[in-house]
Amino acid sequence: MSTGINPHSYPLPQLPSELFARLPEPAAFDGLAAAAAQAYGAPSSDHVVPAPGTQILLPLVAALVPPRRAAVLGPTYSEHARVAALVGHRTREVTAMDGLAGADLAVVVNPNNPDGRIVARAELIARAAELRSRGGILVVDEAFMDVGPAGESLGGDVGLGNIVVLRSFGKFFGLAGLRLGFALAAPAVAARLRASLGPWAVSGAAIAIGAAALTDRSWKEATRARLANEAQRLDELLAGHRLDVVGGTPLFRLVRTQAASELFHHLGRAGILVRRFDEQPTWLRFGLPPGEQAWIRLRAALESFA
Repeated sequence: MSTGINPHSYPLPQLPSELFARLPEPAAFDGLAAAAAQAYGAPSSDHVVPAPGTQILLPLVAALVPPRRAAVLGPTYSEHARVAALVGHRTREVTAMDGLAGADLAVVVNPNNPDGRIVARAELIARAAELRSRGGILVVDEAFMDVGPAGESLGGDVGLGNIVVLRSFGKFFGLAGLRLGFALAAPAVAARLRASLGPWAVSGAAIAIGAAALTDRSWKEATRARLANEAQRLDELLAGHRLDVVGGTPLFRLVRTQAASELFHHLGRAGILVRRFDEQPTWLRFGLPPGEQAWIRLRAALESFA
């Protein structure tokens, strides 16, 4: 329960053996890009860069501007700051949107991990305009937007030129091991990222599964409803054991407790791993239990915590 990955993964379709024996055809790659553009609200497939996970995109996106000043709105996923520094930026984490002023590379995770914070689309577009005036780029990591407020996504705004949106496939579809993700960007920026990735960056199997899942509207709608119900159930369970739920998304919940360290180790001894935060010692993040037996185990472990 330490991740924000959907425990109810997308059912894998039957795959022809040729997908594993031959390199992917360009037409299949283009079809995946078109499916992603439709699913994520990008203006066209020319604005979409499929990749073997968003992790591999982070240094490529950070390098879109020369090494200068980078600011990451935190506390959040630590890889953004690490990778920005790795490519040469002077990187700092800030705690408010105003702290992004003056940066050449500004990064916002929206919805945020681990607290679920939402930054309004209008506010992000205004920040992008300020960055554009001096050649800066706004990167918005929408890894959890599949379960967030769709109207706040910047997928349809990447044509402005200096906005890059990252979308994770594996979290919502529960297929993190497939290694598939996307960057949404203006066509010139997208072409640059594609060139950096090189040919055949995404496997034939990932292309086929990704295209099927992204176009499966009924599964997506049913899954959003299921995750919302399970998140509410988890809230009720945690609150019933005096744990203060202070944020999250339907894929994970953040609690605050003075006994965070003791509870973390207690759950670990029960074979339940949750996420703790060295920089926030009163926080614990709970992913969704993967099945009824896991719910029973979690309830029993919480009840036995003195």
